[in-house]
Amino acid sequence: MNTTTQSSDSGSLPITAIDGGQARWYAIRTRSRHEKVAARELDAHGINVFLPLVHSVRQWSDRRTKVELPLFPGYAFVRVEYSSPDRVRVLRAIGVAGFVGQNAAGSWIPDEQIESIRTILVRGVPVKDHPFLNVGERVRVRNGSLSGVEGILVAVKGSRTLVISVEPIQRSLCISLDDYDIETVEKQGSTETDQAVMR
Repeated sequence: MNTTTQSSDSGSLPITAIDGGQARWYAIRTRSRHEKVAARELDAHGINVFLPLVHSVRQWSDRRTKVELPLFPGYAFVRVEYSSPDRVRVLRAIGVAGFVGQNAAGSWIPDEQIESIRTILVRGVPVKDHPFLNVGERVRVRNGSLSGVEGILVAVKGSRTLVISVEPIQRSLCISLDDYDIETVEKQGSTETDQAVMR
């Protein structure tokens, strides 16, 4: 039986690091069990890399062992200008298998998705895997330590749950919203009066 808790990856570069030009976040595939190797290699080459990690406590018959595992096995995230030499440096890094996207071309990820994942891990909020979700009402947390985190609102067994999806890698995670106030995220072209606040 395994018990899992989570924490941020203290070795990752801050996502608030300043990049010039049109740098964006991209998902990269890594070779099997090479996520940390790839992240260290990219960091050493000056690439802004984010590898979200969780602490997993493995319970064996005679001992408990704490291990640090990737939140999304086989993936990491880099912030680069895709048309710059940095793209080639990423592809040449040890442990990197390629960018994630159609025809092996990278598909960029909105900053708020990466920021939401990092905020959840830094705050130590319990997370669970969730089937990938790209439909439903998009909401934002209004209060507490997760204020500003956005995702899709779903209901699981009567409890409100926020699902954060990373589209290029088709992976999602979810957190309980029972202790938070939320509001719908304003759609382009809508006004503030269109927003509904939910409790």
